[in-house]
Formats: sequence, structure tokens, C-alpha cells
Amino acid sequence: MTETSKIKLFISDVDGTLTDGGMYYTANGEIMKKFNTRDAVGLRLLQEHNITIALITGEDSDIVRSRANKLNIELVYCGITDKVAVLKQLCTELNIKPQQVAYVGDDINDFEIMQNVGLSFAVSDAESLILNVATIKLTKSGGAGAVREAANYLLENII
Repeated sequence: MTETSKIKLFISDVDGTLTDGGMYYTANGEIMKKFNTRDAVGLRLLQEHNITIALITGEDSDIVRSRANKLNIELVYCGITDKVAVLKQLCTELNIKPQQVAYVGDDINDFEIMQNVGLSFAVSDAESLILNVATIKLTKSGGAGAVREAANYLLENII
């Protein structure tokens, strides 16, 4: 495990991590997602400690882009099938090593990236494969403050 004081970038998956994984559709087909305010505060606190935030999701979602905009998160990658490629791109752009990255996820599409970062978190209701690969298993589930729990862990170990 990496020294948490070396973490420069915090990446979060979205569906099942920042949300409970539910996708709500209206009769017109519009998708709605529920986000947790405490997670938002955790991300802001990380930003205040000079940790860059990025969101990577397999869904191509205007809702995610809108939420990221509200949280002042500029690094937003939607519709991504190869999260490791984005990780490599971000490391190059930010001039950091993968060991300086923390990632939080919940499902099979997070498996490979979690194996390629310095510190990985799994939400409590993650798939067993993800729970087994994670450096840290969170006690909170996706959409219920798990990202805040991960942020708090970093903040408690970098101050």
C-alpha cells in the first residue's frame, strides 16, 4: 500500500459508488440519479487539500456531467470502457505515478483500474471480486456516504 500522504489524485466511479446504482426513468425516458451530499463535501475537502478529483464512468450521462460541474470537478470521463487508459492519460497529464492515485469502485468494470493504483477502496455493497481486490473495504454502501468515508480516510492519514 502506498503512503496516503503521496496521493495526488482521487478517482471515483459513479454508478454504485457516488450513487446507489439505481437508474430512474420517467415516461419520457429521462434518467434520474440520486447523489449523497456528504460525498460531495468529502470531495470538496480533498480538493481543499490539493488532491485532484476525477470521475470515470461507463455511463454516458449528462447528469454526471452536471453533478461534476456543480462540484467543480473538471476531470469527468463518461462512456468509458477502458478505465486504465484514462488512468494512464491522467497520470501523464498531471505528471504523477499510478501509485499516487486512489480509486473507489464497486463492480467488475473497476477491477483492472483498482489493480493499477496505489490505494483502492471498495464500497461495502461492492461485488465480491472488488471487495477482494480493494486495499480498503469501506463500511458504507454506494450512494450512502462511501466516497465521504474514503475521503475521510485520506484526510485523516495525510494531515
